[in-house]
Amino acid sequence: MLGTPEIIIIVVVILLLFGGKKIPELMRGMGRGVKEFKDAQNGDTDQKKEDHKSN
Repeated sequence: MLGTPEIIIIVVVILLLFGGKKIPELMRGMGRGVKEFKDAQNGDTDQKKEDHKSN
């Protein structure tokens, strides 16, 4: 399991690699990916979403 010092080191390395401006963009992309994964797990399809939006 990761402890606090390891998490801090990982966050610092990510900040050094990507910079502060790129982090929010990466998080948005990750959030979209998680949402799509959950939708797929629940059996939601694009067709169901389009049907729901049109009503």
